[in-house]
Amino acid sequence: MSGKTVVRGELSVPGDKSISHRAVMVAALATGVSRVGGFLHAADTLSTVGMMRALGARIEEVSPTELRIEGLGLRGLVEPADVIDAGNSGTTIRIGSGILAAQPFLSVITGDRYLRRRPMGRVIDPLARMGASILGRDGNRLPPLCIRGGPLRGIRYEMPVASAQVKSSLLLAGLYADSPVTVVEPKRSRDHTERMLAAMGAGVARDGNAVTVAPCERLDPLVMTVPGDLSSAAFFLVLAAVTPGSSLTVRGVGVNPFRTGILDVLRGMGADIRQVGERVEGGEPVADLVVQGAELVAARVGPEEVPGLIDEVPILCVAAAFAAGRTEIRGAVELRVKESDRIAAMVDCLSSLGIPCGEYPDGLWVEGPAGVSPAGPCDSRGDHRIAMSLRILGAAAGVRVEVTDVDCIDTSFPGFQPLLEGLTR
Repeated sequence: MSGKTVVRGELSVPGDKSISHRAVMVAALATGVSRVGGFLHAADTLSTVGMMRALGARIEEVSPTELRIEGLGLRGLVEPADVIDAGNSGTTIRIGSGILAAQPFLSVITGDRYLRRRPMGRVIDPLARMGASILGRDGNRLPPLCIRGGPLRGIRYEMPVASAQVKSSLLLAGLYADSPVTVVEPKRSRDHTERMLAAMGAGVARDGNAVTVAPCERLDPLVMTVPGDLSSAAFFLVLAAVTPGSSLTVRGVGVNPFRTGILDVLRGMGADIRQVGERVEGGEPVADLVVQGAELVAARVGPEEVPGLIDEVPILCVAAAFAAGRTEIRGAVELRVKESDRIAAMVDCLSSLGIPCGEYPDGLWVEGPAGVSPAGPCDSRGDHRIAMSLRILGAAAGVRVEVTDVDCIDTSFPGFQPLLEGLTR
């Protein structure tokens, strides 16, 4: 399948979603005033803002992308007067649970109908081992969560599956524990939380795949500019990469080495992607990404690569549909418990469009190059990354792909559709 769209020009993408979430949380725990520029002003990150405001933090929107946050100190949070609404944000509820578990009060946190289906046992279980009291639906597995905070003890926790959200939750809880907390990952995941805490004066140490945080009395204020989100840039990188003749520059993207797995895989498929103007901003590596369209070949993505591209698998499936051969992705069972079951969602949608593909228990395969034959609306399942991936697929193939519930895109990338239309007009 040869793409019919030629993409040329340059663009910027919104601030990194993962970093924006974490910056708001830790700044609210700091002693003093923090300033966060480049903040992703989207539904998910605003859920985190709402949570920290409910806990007493004063957060001022200087502009849609700049926040001034008056931190309350680690022990200055107050009991929320109402149920905390995390909306669609798994990051808000999972990482936030680590903070709430350490507070000397009761809190209840819930979310929308999609979030209330997402399993929370992976964060509840280790927090309970630290001494937290957390109750949820379905045998303490699903939200809403009722958290009775209190004294926590340090633990060494070996994670069965790499998850930056679970790791971050435990590290933030560890700031309050009576002894150090060590989290051992089977494969290293994104390290934004560790970078921020270290920059704010917390005692953070790493030994191989183990990261330890020491109990802390005070965090210094945070001053940083959030880099552009590589997960958001990936949609446009793939669009340009699969359409020969295209040339696109995406400015100011975060290239944290634990987030760039998608770039490595695309390059292995034959994509021409260069990093230029590399620099460090707020402790995070940043670069401009320049991509030229090319003919791609299939890839095999193994379990060791998945943590570095877990959020990009849906758009990688789009690249696979244009690549020659069978692309296989294994060791990605984490995708079953994202905003949707992303394995099932992508296979259902690609199959309905006539693209050969199939599921494994822990992954999927896609055969290309394939024709795209729209046969009715594709169900996004309320998942922003599924919806955006399908939009990119249609644009690259030069056909109209109808997608349900595209409003969910605003949870991570407001302005995505106008940006796409501007590039492909």
